[in-house]
Amino acid sequence: MINFIHKYILPKEVDFNAVILKQASVTRKIVSYIQKACSKNDISTLDLITEEVAFARELKTQNMKQLLDVLITPYDKESIFRIITQLDWIALSVKHFHLEIVEYKLQSLEDYQTIAEKLLDMSNLLENGIGQLPAQNLTLINSNIDQIVELYDQVISTCAKASAELLQHNDLVTIIRGKDVILQLKEIAKRIHVVANTLEDMAIKVV
Repeated sequence: MINFIHKYILPKEVDFNAVILKQASVTRKIVSYIQKACSKNDISTLDLITEEVAFARELKTQNMKQLLDVLITPYDKESIFRIITQLDWIALSVKHFHLEIVEYKLQSLEDYQTIAEKLLDMSNLLENGIGQLPAQNLTLINSNIDQIVELYDQVISTCAKASAELLQHNDLVTIIRGKDVILQLKEIAKRIHVVANTLEDMAIKVV
């Protein structure tokens, strides 16, 4: 009888703080492969992205199912839906970056090291901010978000400088390849920034 009550009558409970944090941790790990590959100038490091992104997508599907199955959530369902989806888009953007590197047969990543370092810093701050949601530490969350915004501006500035340097090449193919890779790195930064905005919205609503 007790099992019946728990299964069919009592609202199902899910720790969505833990759910979101786990997905953010996986996302940060995926971004870290770009930083490692660029710092070592070792493109093979990016091969780890394929398996990790597949896991992240499975996690996203699982999280969405849990969201649909519960009645009570610590935040409104729309906000949770957005942050789960947006974290997934970061993983997909990293996957697309990897695809471009493979298809373009790039031999070096060292030119993108500075950008990659900033992307990882943004991911670390995002994970840390999400980890502060249960404590409702709005001061620390806002500090992390402010730093993410600042790093996003730095990524855009660094990408602009890299694009300008590319235009000094005489080889049109080199310019096109480089521009596409830079655009994809900017896309990853933008996706992290978008998640940070949703995090801020969630934090304000529960304080």
